[in-house]
Amino acid sequence: MSLHEEAVAVWKYYKATLQNYEETQRAMPTPQQIDGELQQLHRRMQMGEINCDDFVGMITAYIDYYLMLQARSDDANLRTRRLTFLKRALSSGDIKLVPATATDFMSRHQIVTDERSAQYRDLCSAILRAEIEALQRTTERDNGDFTGVPKDPIVKPAKATVREVAAPGESIMELFEVYAKENPRNITVDTINQARRDIGIFVQHVGATCPATKIDKKAVREWKALLMLYPVKATETKAFAGMKIAQIVEHNKTVGKPLLTPRTVNRYLSSLGAFCSWLVAHGYIDSNPTDGMSLAKDKRKKVFPFTVEQMNALFKSPLFTGCKSDEAPRFWSKPGTVLIRDHRYWVPLIMLYSGARPAEIAQLAVKDIRLDQETWIMDITETSDEGEEDLKSLKTLGSRRVVPIHPELVRLGFLDYLNEAKKAGHSRVFPFATRNARGQMIADFSREFGRYLTKIGLKNGRGISLYSFRHGAVDALRRAGYLDDQFNFIFGHGNGNLVTRGYGVLVQGVLAQRVELVNAIEYSGLRLEHLA
Repeated sequence: MSLHEEAVAVWKYYKATLQNYEETQRAMPTPQQIDGELQQLHRRMQMGEINCDDFVGMITAYIDYYLMLQARSDDANLRTRRLTFLKRALSSGDIKLVPATATDFMSRHQIVTDERSAQYRDLCSAILRAEIEALQRTTERDNGDFTGVPKDPIVKPAKATVREVAAPGESIMELFEVYAKENPRNITVDTINQARRDIGIFVQHVGATCPATKIDKKAVREWKALLMLYPVKATETKAFAGMKIAQIVEHNKTVGKPLLTPRTVNRYLSSLGAFCSWLVAHGYIDSNPTDGMSLAKDKRKKVFPFTVEQMNALFKSPLFTGCKSDEAPRFWSKPGTVLIRDHRYWVPLIMLYSGARPAEIAQLAVKDIRLDQETWIMDITETSDEGEEDLKSLKTLGSRRVVPIHPELVRLGFLDYLNEAKKAGHSRVFPFATRNARGQMIADFSREFGRYLTKIGLKNGRGISLYSFRHGAVDALRRAGYLDDQFNFIFGHGNGNLVTRGYGVLVQGVLAQRVELVNAIEYSGLRLEHLA
């Protein structure tokens, strides 16, 4: 529910309360009607229809007259008592008097909100304030003053806009599921899920019943403006529980959480843009409303390679030489006798000498490390054996590749580690590497690794991270005299002519060429003898 929808609800309730007052007043007996009722009583008494000696009969005969005589004052007293009671309820946070009104409004406008949410309580509180303002106007009008206007800033004129309801199967999220099933760009499951979440935030802005055919520049422009004020990890923040995008943006003016970066805003726009391209192709809309909407990119480098001095310090730190405990990240930076020798140890080293992505390494199956023409290789693929419990995924189709094992990794004992994994009966090289709730492999370790760098004094703010090893491997090949086009395929980056890239079945680079490239990854001055 948007802030505008809440404002409409409040104003409608205020106006409805006043309208009910006016209708009630019009139904009240006039002085002429009251006098006529009294004259009728007198005539009945004169004609003997009412016996003055019959006390009960007299009271009964006068009831209608007294009800008419007291009707206005009784109604005024009832409204005064309710006004006092509502003010007390508002000050104490008691909203039990208005849930039916709030529920009825949301039902008529097809708005789904958890009755336990902060959003629902906010609406109930706002409706309470609207009734208080309306009742104050009625007491003024009882005294002939019709000039009063709401003093509460939340009660102000708001015009409802007619929201078109999508035909069955043509709402935004219904068509997104068709798009996701087709997956025309063959993107990963995780990317599809991310797009579903991103577009879900867009639907919060335009409404769940909005037809996909109504996605236009105005809607995207307004959404982008909200995203630029949207806090990081809003859906995971308790302060925003139950709120939608507009409410979160408004509430964050008080909470003060950091905002999305332009890069993240562009990711939201990109998710919607890819979906809109599909809508255009299928005739639902005429053009892509996200075209030209992206924010200017920050061209400053976000991730830098480690310097040799930083790497020497890192590989002599407790995570690699012995820490207090391996049970929680807070113990990794404290020296001790516990040797960590799982993915937390090997993924950084393998990245250092291959440039592979951390998730690609962490999901390797034991069978993916094998001898090929007397060369040990990593077969980086998303293919899993039927029934394998941990399905693999890659960033793009171009990420499928064969990467030789660097001699330094052999010297450091990686093949020995692999043999131990085989003996233990593991199907994966790193069986304790896990995915987060979004399905991202070792995303938690990547985050904790950045914090570890800060704890050991290597990082202050942004600049270096787990991905710095991948950047360092690229620079190593450049130092060796190779051009990017000559080694991009080793890193799983797209390369080559866009036409020829789709021809044939062989991957680029014969094994000997791959060995030459990987073996050229060297770091002068790096000391790892103590790890062997």
